[in-house]
Amino acid sequence: MGACGVLVIPLVDALRRYVVSHRKIHIDDTPMPALAPGNGKTKTGRLWVYVRDDRNSGSQASPAVWFAYSANRQGLHPQEYLAGFIRVLQADAYGGYNKILLTAA
Repeated sequence: MGACGVLVIPLVDALRRYVVSHRKIHIDDTPMPALAPGNGKTKTGRLWVYVRDDRNSGSQASPAVWFAYSANRQGLHPQEYLAGFIRVLQADAYGGYNKILLTAA
């Protein structure tokens, strides 16, 4: 599985670029169990979901979803994933999004 993961890195990177290049994206995070190394138990990680889908606004662009995992819910994760993103972000009121520079397109 590790070798397969390495092979798909270029595809995942291309998908990320496609999603965050759009003028508007939707973002949310959800808790998920993840193995805690060394003790055989689980901890709570986060799956960050980034969605590009403007079909309801008449867009002909293909919708897409990009997922990113983090071990915690610190705001630095979406800030890193969206570095340089200066567009419209639809999200809940999670304070970790506050440091991302957003402007209307």
